[in-house]
Amino acid sequence: MIKVENLTKYFNSVKAVDDISFEVKKGEVVGFLGPNGAGKTTTMRILSGFISADSGKVSLGKESIGDNVIEAQKQIGYLPENNPLYKDMLVSEFLDFSAELNGVSKKDKREAFEFAVSSAGIKEIFYRSIKELSKGYKQRVGIAAAILHRPDIIIMDEPTEGLDPNQRAEIRSLIRKLAKDHTIIISTHVMQEASAICDRMLIINKGKIIADGTTDELSQKDKNRQSIFLDIEGNGVESALKNINGVKNVKIKSSENNRIQVEVVAESSVKIQPDISRLVSERHWVIWKLSEKERKLEDIFRSLTK
Repeated sequence: MIKVENLTKYFNSVKAVDDISFEVKKGEVVGFLGPNGAGKTTTMRILSGFISADSGKVSLGKESIGDNVIEAQKQIGYLPENNPLYKDMLVSEFLDFSAELNGVSKKDKREAFEFAVSSAGIKEIFYRSIKELSKGYKQRVGIAAAILHRPDIIIMDEPTEGLDPNQRAEIRSLIRKLAKDHTIIISTHVMQEASAICDRMLIINKGKIIADGTTDELSQKDKNRQSIFLDIEGNGVESALKNINGVKNVKIKSSENNRIQVEVVAESSVKIQPDISRLVSERHWVIWKLSEKERKLEDIFRSLTK
């Protein structure tokens, strides 16, 4: 459905997208993740035909963005990062305007409106002014405008950014519903959100794709490390822990007199707990707490993009 080959984009001397390639299958929901400034938005603008690449190729089905951008764009519904709504319009007026821009014929408008309004859940605000709406409803209106012409592909750039937890949940639910009949690319920098919606995730950093896979596959990339949290009292704790075989790092979280809270990062293949117990006994330390830290998705994301 979507094929990206060796895509590169410069802004003056800055390489925003650096020779990336990937594919998205029909019916797949792919999360495009990365820190701010990683190149997510630039890539999505190229995929939607909003800007052109300096080199590389984007194919949507049988159409190439570079060869026939108008025909390629007919397959796309695009929600940009900054939802471009005309706030003085009624929702109904804006959708009518969007239908015309997307080439929806007069005879098909009614059916298009029914589909978009129902899918986005905006029936109750259809005749309200856009400027009166909450940000959550504004996002829904933007999504409705993007799907009016029933595109095969929906591209959404940070669709839940700035929303409260309830609004985020509503938009995630809407995206999952749309995913039943569409190929979707969604960008975010929240790993937990992507894992709740997406079949697969692409992680981009400094313009390059550094990881591609499901949540489980990405988790496997970081399984060579373990983290032990200690709340411990005694002398010479930090230096002693650093000398344990297999320890890669000792991170002091807090320290007061002889009591410190510390995270010990070690190779997963080495069991460091027995060595810690031996040191506690030999040096007469007091352990207030010892626990193994679970590697959460955010930790994996930070590890991959640091």
